[in-house]
Amino acid sequence: MRAAIAEALKTSLKAQDKRRTSTLRLINAAIQDRDIANRGAGKDPVNDEEILQILAKMVKQREESAAAFEQGSRLELAEQERQEIAIIREFLPRQLGEDEVKRACRQVVDEVGAGGLRDMGRCMNALKEKYPGKMDFGKASGIVKELLQ
Repeated sequence: MRAAIAEALKTSLKAQDKRRTSTLRLINAAIQDRDIANRGAGKDPVNDEEILQILAKMVKQREESAAAFEQGSRLELAEQERQEIAIIREFLPRQLGEDEVKRACRQVVDEVGAGGLRDMGRCMNALKEKYPGKMDFGKASGIVKELLQ
């Protein structure tokens, strides 16, 4: 994963694509920050799964920023955020469709043997383990909640 990001950065530098270069540098900085935090805690450097979590978090932050910019009538800034989202998503696995998310949620509820809302945390943890970066866990949370009621 790191190699793919480094290669994309090198390519964008050669192409002089400023938006792409700055976004890829932000990705590298976020990964390095997590590496430093892990080193301080005596852990290993981040693995591909953690990189996926970092990227998913970056997408979510930018979606929130874009929405805020739109509400403030700053459409050019909202568009910049959307361009960054598109670049970051290139490194994330394909997102599951709505039907696939519902199916995955049902399957996890059955596997965990969830009996009610008190098992929500166990179900969500199982989903995050099985499908890192592949779904919007906010939407999945709503689906799991419906299934458990």
